[in-house]
Amino acid sequence: MIELVIQQRTRDLGSFEVGRVLPFAQRRMVGPYIFFDRMGPKDMAPGLPREADVRPHPHIGLSTLTYLFDGEIMHRDSVGSEQAVGPGEVNLMTSGSGITHSERFERLRREGGLLDGIQAWVALPDEREEMDPGFWHYTSAALPVFDADGVVGRLIAGRLSGVVSPVRTESPQFYVHWDMRDGARVSLPAEYPERAVYVARGAVELAGQRIEQGVMAVLAPGKPATIAADGDAVVMALGGDPVGPRYIDWNFVSSSRERIDQAREDWSAGRMKLPDLDNEEFIPLPPKIGEMREPEPMS
Repeated sequence: MIELVIQQRTRDLGSFEVGRVLPFAQRRMVGPYIFFDRMGPKDMAPGLPREADVRPHPHIGLSTLTYLFDGEIMHRDSVGSEQAVGPGEVNLMTSGSGITHSERFERLRREGGLLDGIQAWVALPDEREEMDPGFWHYTSAALPVFDADGVVGRLIAGRLSGVVSPVRTESPQFYVHWDMRDGARVSLPAEYPERAVYVARGAVELAGQRIEQGVMAVLAPGKPATIAADGDAVVMALGGDPVGPRYIDWNFVSSSRERIDQAREDWSAGRMKLPDLDNEEFIPLPPKIGEMREPEPMS
């Protein structure tokens, strides 16, 4: 039932820690999901240094899904968006042929508070890799909610068990958040060929194994999986149909190595427009090393 167990790799960013789950050496993607980072949890005092912000930087070939349990992040991008994302909300940015954006912690800097959430990247299918860039915000009230037998869930994106999220997707997939009381059980159907379960808080039992906080279990296809909470737990499940192999270099994702090389040249030469409302600084292009450079946390 469980093909692989991935322990998140923690990186200290100074003001808070980020746990990288995907990509992983033995498992680059789950369905179209190619990047999965846990931000926090960290209770921060007012006065967060500006160095904690993510300055403007570029993307191609992917969508970013930012989903928070606690805190607030301000997003600005080169299609003119300026939108904070808060608990239970979704900021969806599709880069397609190219976009730049920043992520800043302005409210936490002013007021302090808890930061806790996940940023996921979704690789676009071949025919949509060069689509026009765009941005969409979804409130928590817009997302479908499950509430039964000790499980309160929210379908963040895609389709699962006949329920459809309004969050825009470009290929078959699902992404769900479950809050589970001690002893509660939830079934993850086998309707997608690739699925994974990540424990954000607490612990669960899955296929006879105990899965602790900060761990992702990648499931074998073909059979439903039952997740049982061992104490109160917060669980994320995601997956979908694979879109094919992808190259990933810094913040660029593509089915073509040559397209990534072009994106690197475009950013280095200043040919990618900076965010309209945040264009005074940017992250320089890092040197190319080997075949692949993983993204920086909170990219």
